[in-house]
Amino acid sequence: EHYYHFGGVSPINQQCRELINALRQELQTHGITLPVYWGNRNWDPMLTDVVQQMATDGVRRALAYVTSGFSCYSGCRQYRENIADALGQLDGATLSIEKLRVFYNHPDFIEVWAQNLQQALSALREESGSDLFQIAFTAHSIPHSMSSTSAYEQQLRETCRLVAEALQLPDESWQLVYQSRSGRPQDPWLEPDICDFLRERHQSGMQNLIIAPVGFLSDHMEVLYDLDDEAARVCQQLGVTMVRAATPGNCPQYIAMLRKLIEERLNNAPRLCVGQFGPNQDVCPDDCCPAPPRRP
Repeated sequence: EHYYHFGGVSPINQQCRELINALRQELQTHGITLPVYWGNRNWDPMLTDVVQQMATDGVRRALAYVTSGFSCYSGCRQYRENIADALGQLDGATLSIEKLRVFYNHPDFIEVWAQNLQQALSALREESGSDLFQIAFTAHSIPHSMSSTSAYEQQLRETCRLVAEALQLPDESWQLVYQSRSGRPQDPWLEPDICDFLRERHQSGMQNLIIAPVGFLSDHMEVLYDLDDEAARVCQQLGVTMVRAATPGNCPQYIAMLRKLIEERLNNAPRLCVGQFGPNQDVCPDDCCPAPPRRP
């Protein structure tokens, strides 16, 4: 239904193409000569086919950037398992692929979100004529069984805190909420849901809102439908003025951050981070973000 709403086409593939083109240019500008490949878990180009092509092209070592800045099974370990499965299907070729570290507290990531949130604040003030607002940082909900075995919530809250701190926003002006829940209704997932949050805060007098989808890196379906359509309709019904902050997409500072993460692994460039936690490990330990137990 969501895809039919947008003409049956997912926006993510075009966004990936734009990001890849921007990253290639960034690497070239900084004298880094590396091929860039693109593989998907669930759609063409399929990861297994791309890994086979890499081996055919003679690639022996590679770095993997996955489109998640946070640690949890579905956003980290599952990608590593997918890569391992693809490597396991190679016929005699020697190829190793290592994932870039998560970057929820990289200074460039925080700065990109601070800039995007500042632009949204300016737009909201212009539209509403008011300096009173609430910020809802959103991220993809995951099951409690998954969040309890990872640093997902901790990392999200740290990103939100750092972004708010960069703009000198008081703690009471923002809250982390969740969206895009799926799975069995009887299984507990992270809450509150964005639409429940909207209705609750409206009852407390909220009139102006910024939604900052800090858990997402581009304007894919979960952002365009769940926020720009579904949450926006709830705001309209409630009479709440809402502005949604832009995601990083392929903005120059975000692309520069990816290049810096690559340089960390190529030539031991400084492992940049801000906040109360250090940079995440380059190589995930064996017990990192385990899969949640399967329920009967």
